This record gives sequence, structure tokens and C-alpha cells, in this order.
Amino acid sequence: MKSEASVDTGELHSPEQKPRVPRHVAIIMDGNGRWAARRGMPRVEGHEHGTDNIRRITYAAGELGIEYMTLWAFSTENWRRPADEVDGILRILGQAIERETEELHRQGARLCHIGSLDGLSPETRQSVLDAIELTRNNT
Repeated sequence: MKSEASVDTGELHSPEQKPRVPRHVAIIMDGNGRWAARRGMPRVEGHEHGTDNIRRITYAAGELGIEYMTLWAFSTENWRRPADEVDGILRILGQAIERETEELHRQGARLCHIGSLDGLSPETRQSVLDAIELTRNNT
């Protein structure tokens, strides 16, 4: 995948050597709210910035040849956060799915969901299911 964020893979290997990258990378998205709070921003703004970072990381991973990525976006413990933060995180999730699915599909990515869709708004749940369906034949 090509991205706006270019990655210099030259540091990973010598010219005659194939780059050594993992086949699978898992990311636990944690600390975005604390990052924002330390900067005097609302916690939800940190989650929005986190989404931007995930976009850059995802495309960089594709450029490096990483075959699989797992994103841990929301755990059952997150339901205990203040309602406005939970609503914000779920809104951001829905927006990201809507915004990124077509491009990920064009790039040949397949989106899968692990876990429960319970608690998501009907619109966000449908966006997730639509993304899964659209990309199900990709690799």
C-alpha cells in the first residue's frame, strides 16, 4: 500500500539483503486519551489523533510487506469510561470505518472483526458488517 507517510526501509536491511519484517503485527491502541490530557486537550481529541496515526502505520506496514495487522481498538473495560468518551470513541470508530474501507478494499486488504458488536450503534455495527462483506474476498 502506498501512503502519504513514506517509510525509509533502507535502515532495515542492506541493499543485497531482503528486508526482515514480521508477517503479523498487533497494535493495542492505548494512551491516546492520556496523551491528549497531558496536552490540555479533551481525551476524545487524543483518540482522533490516534486514528490518524493508525492510518499512517497501516499504510507503512503495507509498504514494508507486513501481511497481517490486528488492531485492538476497544475492550470491555472501555465501557466503564465516562459516557461522553465512550460515545466519542465509538463515533470515531464509525467514521474511520466509513472513511477508510473503500481505500483498504482497493489496496486488497481484508477487514475482519474479532469480538462483540454489542453496544455499537446500529449505524456503526452496519458499517463494520459492510466493510467485512466488501473486503471478504481480499487477502
